[in-house]
Amino acid sequence: MKITEVIQTDFEALRTLFLEERQRTFSWLDTSEFHLEDFDKQTQGEVILIAKINDTIVGFISVWMPNNFIHHLYIDNQYQGQNIGTELLKAVIQITQFPITLKCLQNNKKAVAFYRRKGFIEKSKGESPNGTYILFELSKEIT
Repeated sequence: MKITEVIQTDFEALRTLFLEERQRTFSWLDTSEFHLEDFDKQTQGEVILIAKINDTIVGFISVWMPNNFIHHLYIDNQYQGQNIGTELLKAVIQITQFPITLKCLQNNKKAVAFYRRKGFIEKSKGESPNGTYILFELSKEIT
């Protein structure tokens, strides 16, 4: 696996991965509201790192650098459980400063468990149009 910064030719594959994984993950929401162009809108101005295996994009992470805020972390369903998310987090730690924060919908139980295993601490909860979210914070390296 190779982690690099996004380049223009990656965007088509990233749009598809983002749409498909959001539809799969957020099954309790009306996913008919999700569109390919959401990727461009939701990652505008963010640093995006991608994970590739044999030139296939298998995941990405996007970060709003002014706040060290992880906005998105998605791994293709076929490649989940192979430490790709962990490696993307490690790569982000190299380019940001602690603390690193993110919000995760409480109903996204798989992601909540992942972030807790990686050492993220729950700082607070809030409400969004998509349900209750947890504000997580990471203040140290992950293993």
